[in-house]
Amino acid sequence: MYDLRRPIEFGGNVDPTAADPTWPIRLAQAIDGIGLEFIGIQDHPYNAKFLDTWTLMATLAQATERVRFFPNVANLPLRPPAMLAKAAASLDVLSGGRVELGLGAGAFWEGITAMGGPSRSRAEAVGALEEAIQIIRALWSDAPSVRFAGQYYQVRGAHPGPHPAHPMGIWLGSYGPKMLALTGRLADGWVPSSSYTPPERLPEMQQRINQAALAAGRQPADIRRAYNVMGQITAEPPQQFLVGPVDYWVEELTRLAVELGMDTFIFWPARDHVRQMRVFAEEVAPSVRAAVALARGPT
Repeated sequence: MYDLRRPIEFGGNVDPTAADPTWPIRLAQAIDGIGLEFIGIQDHPYNAKFLDTWTLMATLAQATERVRFFPNVANLPLRPPAMLAKAAASLDVLSGGRVELGLGAGAFWEGITAMGGPSRSRAEAVGALEEAIQIIRALWSDAPSVRFAGQYYQVRGAHPGPHPAHPMGIWLGSYGPKMLALTGRLADGWVPSSSYTPPERLPEMQQRINQAALAAGRQPADIRRAYNVMGQITAEPPQQFLVGPVDYWVEELTRLAVELGMDTFIFWPARDHVRQMRVFAEEVAPSVRAAVALARGPT
């Protein structure tokens, strides 16, 4: 893999916990205040301990000023694409252009079917996701109306609107070969997680995305590579991947950028969230930016 030389950006995870509804607001405001670029919110509607992700993002957008939001990633089987397009565009307008659409084909099918959603095979999930991307993009377009007759979704003359306030990206949470190829062909971003995709797997997965992008006439550098990084910033020497001191974090994230092609890092601290986010924003992020700029040399 190689460095695609995209800008390096940083964000933090905010869990949609319902146990203390003030906690996501307080953590989001802290992230907004310390200068991280993104907040990602996981979307598992069948989890009884979680708030609805879209309702929470709308609330957090009103409680913050500059940070950008994305579902990490939206559960497509429980969110029909036409309504998902409407919700994402509406929140982008209301937030002043601070929303991107993270999108997933679905997982935890028992929970999905328990809420009335479909049960899909891997191939069916990929097919449904591809149809959904086409529908969402059409409903963000200037077309007077949209018709789509797919195997999984149908749209019969829907009128686009409102339009997003900025060119909204669709970022896919993808892991398998077919999903990675779909990412390269159609998506604006890729959002894997370190708990599912350790660094040694990234080169092969990146290659699949890049090959699919080139085959579709696209440039690999047009696709954001965001990495959900689960870990803890400690004062002790490194114990395992992404558990260690600031210098270790800087070294690892710099390597992920310049050697493995990742460009956006979403931090999921295991505990002590506000303090960890502050250290990440104030000590890790600027040092990684400086180290990446030094490694890249003159543009």
